Amino acid sequence: MDDVFKALADPTRRSLLDELFKKDGQTLSQLEERLPMTRFGVMKHLKLLEKAGLVVTRRRGREKLHYLNAIPIRLIHDRWVSKYTEPWLAALTGLKYTLENKTMEKIFEIYIKTTPEHLWQALTDPEMRRKYNFGLQLLSSWETGSPYEGLAGGHKLVEGENLEVDPPKKLVQSFRAFWGEDVKTEGTSRVTYEIVPVADSCLLKITHDQLREGANDQLFGGWPMILSGLKTLLETGELLTTPGSLMYSQMAQTQPAAPR
Repeated sequence: MDDVFKALADPTRRSLLDELFKKDGQTLSQLEERLPMTRFGVMKHLKLLEKAGLVVTRRRGREKLHYLNAIPIRLIHDRWVSKYTEPWLAALTGLKYTLENKTMEKIFEIYIKTTPEHLWQALTDPEMRRKYNFGLQLLSSWETGSPYEGLAGGHKLVEGENLEVDPPKKLVQSFRAFWGEDVKTEGTSRVTYEIVPVADSCLLKITHDQLREGANDQLFGGWPMILSGLKTLLETGELLTTPGSLMYSQMAQTQPAAPR
């Protein structure tokens, strides 16, 4: 967490995060054009942001794309900010990114002190999932090609297909939301969970892609809070009780049932 505060303390690095918030997935050259400094200077600041986990990268052909990772900021919010603020601050985790093919891709990373097996269980066990995923239980046989549905309060809020199931390493799912009229029309996107062991911990990487350009941020804006709750549960055995997590959990329990 010290690396995060150090990274955020510099106005240039905050400017880089602002630029990625405006348009995610930019190259070094694109970011260099937006700042009055040398290419080497931008690279140096990006390296510190990557070290703090605030920026993650992905190769696309010869290009190296930089993405804003909101998880560390979410953890700061949960630890020091949420107890003093109102739940509407959770809306600030919504991000926007437009790729050349007019789709959006969101990437989130978090380190959790646990084993791959226990992390996989937390992702697939309905009761464990309910504790950190806004009251949502995912029900499935967890076989490649099998369907799944997410229920809360007896109502179906999400559904999809398990496109790839490789425990305890990787899970790829199609994703379709039903919790409101504004998200029903968004169609089907894709969520990929990747678990990488790192010493006594695991890196959990979530990629939510195949989103249409300008997709409703309800589809992906909740990931930082979900992953904060998952980390809290696995490392402490306790539930995340920030105002936002409690609010969304209560909302999930009261959503009207979607047509089957």
